[in-house]
Parts: sequence; C-alpha cells; structure tokens
Amino acid sequence: MSEPDGSGWPTPVLVVVPTYNERDTLPVVLRRLRDAVPDADVLVVDDGSPDGTGAVADAWAAQDPAVSVLHRDAKQGLGAAYRAGFGWGLERGYEVLVEMDADGSHPPEQLPRLLAPLQWADLVIGSRYVPGGAVVNWPAQRLWLSRGGNTYTRLALALAVRDATAGYRAFRRDALVRIEVDTIASQGYCFQVDTTRRASRLGLRVVEVPITFTERAVGESKMSRQIVSEALWRVTRWGVADRWAALRGQR
Repeated sequence: MSEPDGSGWPTPVLVVVPTYNERDTLPVVLRRLRDAVPDADVLVVDDGSPDGTGAVADAWAAQDPAVSVLHRDAKQGLGAAYRAGFGWGLERGYEVLVEMDADGSHPPEQLPRLLAPLQWADLVIGSRYVPGGAVVNWPAQRLWLSRGGNTYTRLALALAVRDATAGYRAFRRDALVRIEVDTIASQGYCFQVDTTRRASRLGLRVVEVPITFTERAVGESKMSRQIVSEALWRVTRWGVADRWAALRGQR
C-alpha cells in the first residue's frame, strides 16, 4: 500500500460521484474536488440523465485523465449507483473509495478530513451531528426529519454512530469487501444505514468527523416519500430481527 507524500492516508483513492440531472453543479464539484485532493481519481456514475449530465462528464473526462465516467441506462437509485461504482473501483485496485454527492452539499475541501483517519479506521463518516458538524440552509422540517431518523436508527439498531444516513464517507477497500457491498439491496439513503450497520456488526473501526453540509442551491433534491418509507421499513425490520435474535439467544 502506497501513500502520497505528506498525506498519511492509503492510496490510490477513488471518489464515486453518482449523478442524475446535475449538469449545472457537476463541473463546479469536479473543479473543487480536483483542487482539494489532486491525487484522487474520480468516477462519475450517471444514470442516463435526460439533462445531458453524462455528456458534460464525458467532456470533462476527455480533458482530465483522473476522471472516468460510468454510464447506466436509467435511474436505478443511489444504492445501485454506488454498488456499480464501488465494483468498478474494487476491480481496478483502489485502496480507498469515497462517496460524494454531485450537488455541492458535500464540500470537497473537507475531503482530507475524511481521508486522514483511514490510517487506522475502516470507515470514516462525514457527520453533521457530532460536535463541529453543521447543516446550512435546510428548512426546519427537513432537519427534524434527518435528526429524528438518525435518532430512531441509532436506537433501533444499537449503533454508536450519530449520523448513519450521511452520504459523505470514505471506506478502505477491505471494509467494502468484508461488508459484501455488492449484496446490499437497499436504495436511497438507506444504503448508507445498511453499510454502517454491516460495518458495526463486523466490528470494523467506524469513526465520524465533523463536516458542514450545505443544501444545494441549484437543482432539485432527490429526497422523496419512497426513500423515507424504505429507510423506515428496513430499519424497523432489522431492529426487530436483532431483538428477536437476542431474545432467542437468552433462552
């Protein structure tokens, strides 16, 4: 395993950026990301964006060898996009794989903060809800939904993590292999809960570092009632299964 001069984190690093109708925000995010961590490679996973995001990504990749594009035929959900992106990266030998949104809500300038603990951690989560973390420009209802959902998840699954739904995170490749990321069926933001849950159950070293999450200024949020319902249903099912297993083990 090699390390870039002065960085301290494992390399090579691949940042996976799923896109769907992000043609206006993607160039800005790519520029900031390439400035923030020049040694990192980027994989844009585009789900057949009707606004031409895939073509924008292709044009950038043609000029920058550190950027690649994985085209998918249709919108299949965040979880499916990350599974495809992680599979692509694992096949090519990347030691660190990062999740990052294309809408600018995950500041690329804070990526080194996530990468540094990978000297010893297996999964690093960019957290909004640990000391030093913050959320900017969210309406009160959205913030309540996120905080309430994380509290419910933490209690239902007995997790020590305060921001299990966070989508800005960095994995060691061994962690992704051990949690069998290719078998995760969860879509939407429940994909984040599922990876956190699996890592915790395996005893992997999971740490949270504070980030500032800023609500997107351009485009529309991908949050929907279906995404929220999936997360509630899956978390409840996992929590009940865990408690039933514990009760059976006590008999």
